Amino acid sequence: MTPWFSTEPLSNRLTRISEPHVHSFFRANVFHVIGRDADLVVDFGMGLACLRETLPIRPGKPVLAVATHVHVDHVGAFHEFETRMGHAAEAEAFAGMPDAATLAGYFRAQPQALAQAAPNGMTAADYCIAPAPLTRILHENDVIDLGDAAYTVLHLPGHSPGSIGLLDERTGEFFAGDAIYEGQLVDDLPGCDRQAYRRTMSRLAGLDVGVVHGGHGAEFDRERMQAIARSYLDAE
Repeated sequence: MTPWFSTEPLSNRLTRISEPHVHSFFRANVFHVIGRDADLVVDFGMGLACLRETLPIRPGKPVLAVATHVHVDHVGAFHEFETRMGHAAEAEAFAGMPDAATLAGYFRAQPQALAQAAPNGMTAADYCIAPAPLTRILHENDVIDLGDAAYTVLHLPGHSPGSIGLLDERTGEFFAGDAIYEGQLVDDLPGCDRQAYRRTMSRLAGLDVGVVHGGHGAEFDRERMQAIARSYLDAE
């Protein structure tokens, strides 16, 4: 059996993790940032294997876990972390992880949801997400400080009510979640709001960033982010 997680170092402080055996629609990015005073984990995959034990976290070091939104492919292993952060608009959903908010039922309905048996023995048919109540509720302009890097919270609704991004205003590093990424953007699921998404895209089109790490796919630059945002706006 091949390893459940695929890991790709993007720098000496940032690693991208994914689950290659999960249906492509639900194969989201997980990011681990090694900070001076604390590590940051952004998003948490499907929770079909233990994520935390795969991360090279120094024993005793604080870990700040931030979910960009409450959808199934981003919160599966959220409960494994003690310090959990997410936007206020989805705080109730994180606490209970109901299907209506996480859209887990869409995963259970996939005929080829998994290409390999999950390490925890869970099948698509019995898939469920452990509740993960937030220990810190985030709002626009809150700051997440790692000591040598600080990320400003941007509320970017549209894909979901509580979608957020994290921007290091010093370096331009931007974790965008599913607000924007390479690939077909999703705005037609329960909880999506196309008018809110248009406002988010207008904001992103003018945002000063360096590198964008989306919730799916490869990283890209500001010019590409602007092109994706303008394409969305022009399509309406």
